[in-house]
Amino acid sequence: MQISAAGTDSAALPLIRPRRASGFTLLELLIVVAIMAIATAGVGFSLRPSSATSLEREAQRLAALLESGRAQSRMTATPVRWRPTATGFAFEGLTGPDNLPSNWLDADVQAASAGSILLGPEPVIGPQQVRLVSISEPTRGLTVATDGVRPFSVLPDEAAASAAP
Repeated sequence: MQISAAGTDSAALPLIRPRRASGFTLLELLIVVAIMAIATAGVGFSLRPSSATSLEREAQRLAALLESGRAQSRMTATPVRWRPTATGFAFEGLTGPDNLPSNWLDADVQAASAGSILLGPEPVIGPQQVRLVSISEPTRGLTVATDGVRPFSVLPDEAAASAAP
């Protein structure tokens, strides 16, 4: 038997039952979809082809080495020339214990242009560029270039085509 407050009829009061949740709210579903989208994007970016990653790493390294050779050329007031070789590259004109590396870190990378790059000793050099390609995928390439005033930088193929001298 139900007990009710004085003066109320227990038969007239509806029984209040707690509502049970039956499913997910829209907010919960949106949060799960957002987490899945972020995880998928992270996996997609981490699965880039290894040849593209090594080519970018080598291009950034070459840009830094060319800037270092350019600075050493200006410091010592001697001309320094970079040229590709069969096994890597060479900096001609540098002497002493501060010689720069002369090989690629990845054997899949090579310089596509056979020309050399003059790095100094003048503060302003002419526009120069070198194109790096992947041996396993010759269509994949990046260009390391300068306009002669700014530092060497890595350009994608589309930007390099418009900046070609």
